[in-house]
Amino acid sequence: MGVEGLSKPLNLGALFRTAHAFGADYLFTVSSPVGLKSVGRADTSGSWKQLPYYAFDSVAQMQLPKGCCIVGVELVDDAVELPSFRHPLQAAYVLGRERGSLTPEMQERCDHVVRIPTKFCVNVGIAGAIVLYDRMVSQNRFAERGVSTGGPPGGPAPSSKHGSQKVRSRASRAA
Repeated sequence: MGVEGLSKPLNLGALFRTAHAFGADYLFTVSSPVGLKSVGRADTSGSWKQLPYYAFDSVAQMQLPKGCCIVGVELVDDAVELPSFRHPLQAAYVLGRERGSLTPEMQERCDHVVRIPTKFCVNVGIAGAIVLYDRMVSQNRFAERGVSTGGPPGGPAPSSKHGSQKVRSRASRAA
């Protein structure tokens, strides 16, 4: 998860907490004067101490892992609406600045541009949460929604069970 031109430290703290909660691997900023010193005021969980953080001075300097798609999040006419977007397995999401849009240079770097179908822009921290939530739900980690009100038929999806290692002998595998 990343953001271009971020100017408010509390938004960076909110993004750290959200990214950590949804299992992001790292957070980055591009062309942002905000540093980590004041992040703790918004991120009371200390996520900024647990996620790697990269601060790039410009779009040209931005380096992401090989094979990582850049997905811009922006209210532009030709963007794919988020509920219709198939998320890449390896993706870095870039949000726009609080008072403006992704720069043309950043939009050029994006492999995809998506939009959250709202009437107007939402706070950058909220936008990050919506995108990461959509990614999580679209990866089919949950039971299908029921056709009637309430949870899925048969109750919640089974939780994974972790136990001790099972050692099987060749004899038991042959049987």
